[in-house]
Amino acid sequence: MRKQNKRPSRIKYEKSNPTISGRMPIEARDKLRANLAKLGMTISDALMVLAGELEIRVIPIDEARKQGYQEAAKRYMVTYLCFECGKPIAITNPETKNFISKFLTEHGWGHEKCIERMGHT
Repeated sequence: MRKQNKRPSRIKYEKSNPTISGRMPIEARDKLRANLAKLGMTISDALMVLAGELEIRVIPIDEARKQGYQEAAKRYMVTYLCFECGKPIAITNPETKNFISKFLTEHGWGHEKCIERMGHT
């Protein structure tokens, strides 16, 4: 077997960043990797957290719910402005939703690509 010649920088790196290894059942390893991937982390990141060298910011549940609600509302909530005061009104009433759906369908609203394909502008 041929001896590898390592560059001095590589020798210095390996000395200051040694390999840590361990054995575990493959199912546990796969589950660990999957759970860490959900957090955007690697096994190395998890070890750094345990060593106290990396912090994970955990969002309090109330803050996470509020943030999630705001993101969902921004993406999915349909509103219109009040005729009198100008403040937004969320459309939550099923009858109003049905009325709007019927109105848009009757007035030719559709997907942008469908309208372009039909030659409407």
